[in-house]
Amino acid sequence: MTPRKTGRRSAPGPRVSARGRRPESGAAARASGSRPAASAPGTTPVRFVVNGAEAEVAARPSDRLLDILRGPLGLTGTKEGCGAGECGACTVLVDGRPVNACLFPALEADGRAVTTIEGLGGPAGELSDVQRAFVECGAIQCGFCSPGMILAATALLAEHPDPTDGQIRDALVGNLCRCTGYVQIVEAVRAAAARRRTAGGAR
Repeated sequence: MTPRKTGRRSAPGPRVSARGRRPESGAAARASGSRPAASAPGTTPVRFVVNGAEAEVAARPSDRLLDILRGPLGLTGTKEGCGAGECGACTVLVDGRPVNACLFPALEADGRAVTTIEGLGGPAGELSDVQRAFVECGAIQCGFCSPGMILAATALLAEHPDPTDGQIRDALVGNLCRCTGYVQIVEAVRAAAARRRTAGGAR
């Protein structure tokens, strides 16, 4: 798999409200009740939905989506690797589409729905089908790239429930892994797709 610079993977789509995802426990859920009385000088309130919970943060023009996820919202599952859109470790979903959070301006998250790795599991902490497949297929080793890989794979399966190996590799071309050699990762996505077809949908 030949890495390439992806930058922001897709142009921001139309602004949407929450999509009916369940409120998350932990930092994302706590954020839903944190409404700053006033923004600090030089900041702008950003209101959006993260993992099914409403959130509001005060962001500076220079802040990236990565900064507000890992900072005030405490969602540290989103990793910073290169900081330049090269490695994909910071991949999150914005309105269901994968983006590099290290390049996505925080202010552009206003009014949108963001999903991080913390938002994929079930209400009792169970893994999603993609997460479980990554574990079972040995696609997780050091784990640093795994959140971005899993979110990119989740977006792929939402669009292509029965992807070819070529489609899988193309969807993950902006996500770098220095441990597995990608074979187990492709196998994991293939296994998650098969499980979804057997179960009749995503879990």
